[in-house]
Amino acid sequence: MIRALLLSAAALLALPAAAQDVAITNAKLVIGDGSAPVEGGTVVVRGGKVVAAGAGVAVPAGIETVDAGGHYVTPGIVAAFSRVGLTEVDAVSGTNDRSAPRTRFSAGLDIAPALNPMGSPVVVNRAAGVTRAVVAPGGSSNLFAGQGAVVDLGDDMAMVTRPRALQYVAFGEDGASKAGGSRAATFLLFREQLLAARSYARGAATLAEWGNDAMIQRADADALVRVIDGTTPLFVRVDRAADILNVVKLKQDFPAMKLVLVGATEGWLVAPQIAAARVPVIVSPLTDLPNSFEQLGATQSNAGRLEAAGVTVAVGVFDDDDAHKMGYATQYAGNLVALTKMPGTSGLSWDQAFAAISSGPARAVGMDDRIGSLKPGRVGDVVIWDRDPLELGSRPTAIWIDGKRQSLTTRQDRLRDRYADPAEGALPNAYDW
Repeated sequence: MIRALLLSAAALLALPAAAQDVAITNAKLVIGDGSAPVEGGTVVVRGGKVVAAGAGVAVPAGIETVDAGGHYVTPGIVAAFSRVGLTEVDAVSGTNDRSAPRTRFSAGLDIAPALNPMGSPVVVNRAAGVTRAVVAPGGSSNLFAGQGAVVDLGDDMAMVTRPRALQYVAFGEDGASKAGGSRAATFLLFREQLLAARSYARGAATLAEWGNDAMIQRADADALVRVIDGTTPLFVRVDRAADILNVVKLKQDFPAMKLVLVGATEGWLVAPQIAAARVPVIVSPLTDLPNSFEQLGATQSNAGRLEAAGVTVAVGVFDDDDAHKMGYATQYAGNLVALTKMPGTSGLSWDQAFAAISSGPARAVGMDDRIGSLKPGRVGDVVIWDRDPLELGSRPTAIWIDGKRQSLTTRQDRLRDRYADPAEGALPNAYDW
């Protein structure tokens, strides 16, 4: 009997809570698609999906209504590049599943089974307004790192929105170190592994015939076939302008492949070519000084110059705390707005900057029809903010994910409350929950 009750409780915990029907009114409403905020707007969520958003939207009878009090109401932040759910404590290997440096597999690695929806970084990032995240693997023993996922940060065990949502590979200095020591080896290995996967797709017996001389494992070939045919976007970490051009040229050999550039520190130097190839870019505005020889052209104006050239730009948190502090994305976007006020620099308008942390990341991963904005049909990820969300110090006051109201209380909040005013001789027991 007890066992049955425990199993029932576990099953209930694994299921997402039922979606709420809610209308949020009197909002400074941000759709998230690059359009200007709507004063006095309303967003209606039913069955976990947005059904209407804008000015003059009627509130259905009998639905819960929340008055935003004129505050900003936006779609949830979409972290464009992260490791949330893969890392708890960076320095403790037992809590870190971001990389697999000793495995014989590479492209076939799938991070989904390693994700931990109960990890403290999930709660911390949710409380910062992040509702969805693109999670990429850190690396493997080979050139390809593996398959990432799109996740939600809701308070339940059903974390994965789309498994195998991307394949990740690093070029430049990092790729060269995996491929044998040079960029020439990187590009050769990349082509050979994709050609091997193409041969495998045409005849599955090919890998068995090659035996120990096979370039890749069967699971890796399966994953790369989906890259070749465009089913899985290929996220490529690359920074040097010359490397960026060589990566873009790979589409000539594999025309169906969907490229997404990550980093692209010197992207502004070749922005017209990136725009012509219709390749989206995920940038980190914090990369404004060179950390290596492949980042000599680093500038905070990178995002603004790319956007001005017609490139789809998303703002991500990487080369920083990409597992714990994805909420920095709002500050990064705000910095890009501030750049528009400085002589000689290029930034983004407020509307463009917010889109770069909502619909921009969704578009990069091919999911802007499902997440990243408050257009009808998108998931009911909604955030009410206490002030301008791109201003430093702004915080969410209410969050819904898939139409479900979320707790904003973190472990740090509970620790603060526990020890805020301890009485002499009556310190709380740290091991009691």
